[in-house]
Amino acid sequence: MSPVVPRRRWARLRAAAVACVVVVAAATVTAADTPGASRGGGDWPSFQKDLAGSRYNGAERSITPHTVGGLRLKWSFAFPYVSGAVPQGQPAVVGGSVYVGGPDGRLYALDARGGRTLWTFSLASAAPDAAKAVVRNSPVVSGGRIVFGDTQGRLYAVRRSTGELLWTTRLDSHPSAMLTGSPVVHRGKVFIGVSSGENVGGTDYACCTFRGHIDALDVTDGSLAWRHHTVPEPRPAGTWPSGAKRYEPSGGSVWSSPTVDPRTGTVYVGTGQNYTGTEGETDSVLALDAGTGAVRWTRQMTHPDTWRLLCNQPNTPPEYCPGNADGTALDYDLGAHPNLFTVDGRPLVGIGQKSGVYHVLDARTGEIVWQRRLSVPRPGDMGLSGIQWGAAYDGRRLYVATNRAEPGTLFALDPASGELLWESPNPADGCTTGGAAAHPDVCFPALVSAVSATPGLVYEGSTDGKVRAYRADNGEVVWQYDTLRDFDGVNGLPGRGGAVSGNGGGVVVADGTLFVRPGHWPVYPDSRERGLVLLAFGR
Repeated sequence: MSPVVPRRRWARLRAAAVACVVVVAAATVTAADTPGASRGGGDWPSFQKDLAGSRYNGAERSITPHTVGGLRLKWSFAFPYVSGAVPQGQPAVVGGSVYVGGPDGRLYALDARGGRTLWTFSLASAAPDAAKAVVRNSPVVSGGRIVFGDTQGRLYAVRRSTGELLWTTRLDSHPSAMLTGSPVVHRGKVFIGVSSGENVGGTDYACCTFRGHIDALDVTDGSLAWRHHTVPEPRPAGTWPSGAKRYEPSGGSVWSSPTVDPRTGTVYVGTGQNYTGTEGETDSVLALDAGTGAVRWTRQMTHPDTWRLLCNQPNTPPEYCPGNADGTALDYDLGAHPNLFTVDGRPLVGIGQKSGVYHVLDARTGEIVWQRRLSVPRPGDMGLSGIQWGAAYDGRRLYVATNRAEPGTLFALDPASGELLWESPNPADGCTTGGAAAHPDVCFPALVSAVSATPGLVYEGSTDGKVRAYRADNGEVVWQYDTLRDFDGVNGLPGRGGAVSGNGGGVVVADGTLFVRPGHWPVYPDSRERGLVLLAFGR
């Protein structure tokens, strides 16, 4: 069991953390210059929304602080029931169509107005060994192609109009490899990171041989242009007490999506911790040449950090996790996507960490500009109190959410200095109202999803089953909807909502419609076989 911090002491620690900020250099924001940001249209074509990772749809005009209270459920789409399934990623919305992966091994194309199915693509039709794979990340729409990855480390491109397979390639043959981060397309290349679940193996597992990497592929045929590994190749290093072989170093998964500055041709991405050993570009921000993959700079935020699931399991012999003894088994991934923005002409890159810190660096050099601690890690909590999937930037403020921070909280920060502008904790009645009220043993107030924004509004889901809209200027909740209920899908299938949390996704707002995928962890019990849902809200 993990040590429990008393509530009063936790409150004092959290208040101190929010007050603590390191400012190396600061300036005044004079321009909302977002490299690669969309300059028009209401589409949301990728997880990041744009190359800069803003997760901000500045073209949205229908949903405003004055009209958001009128949002109503327009339609729900229920996926086929699959036992134990949770949502994976978020939809891409382009040209009046929605593209989203289901728990049944299919990519769906839906009509954005009414949820009608336009076509489906089966992963198993592309590769016989993909019969048990599902779409793991958020698709990206680029021209006439849709590119997405699965739970087995395979990347696909299909024709946007029909779902016809254009190409597929397996990026890593490791049995635990998967594509949790979503792809980015720029100048004919697809950029994507590769992660794995190898760190969940038990004491008899030969741990570990996976090493994370970020790849660039030709968008026309899927051929590899370059690959950058985050750790050296694992080498034999004796045996574990069980007799299983031991390898190190390993890990360095790339959990979330890269961002790209087209003006400098630089790809930015965050990495995860070591599984074994201490070598590599782990818990780091990488700046890579988009053309060649050459390293322009690396900034490591935490070292050493060697962690796998055994480190948090009671009665694990200490030999399996030596970091428990010296406090270096932390799991402080940089699992969020980077945000690119400019302050007084200085290009900056910001990124959240599971340690609870949001970092801002000089995009040209990796020099730390400022850091803001938003939550205090609790002993043994695997970084779950920190920043999980990603922040939003609207040209005026950065919006960052913390996960299980008692409670999870949405923050607005000054991009120039990291000054805290406002904070909005998960509403105190989140677990005592709506569908969550019937499950006090399951519900807890956490904000896991990537944050999203439109002019004047910020959006975030909660593990209490609600999706909420906040005023961008003060953090006031101005709309919420409880998804923890039954739905009858427009496709004739029964569905059920649930926790609105991460897994590489968040709220998507496009052309006056808000899309959200509930049903992730924690799983609220339901004895009936009702599938996951995609919900669409409008006025």
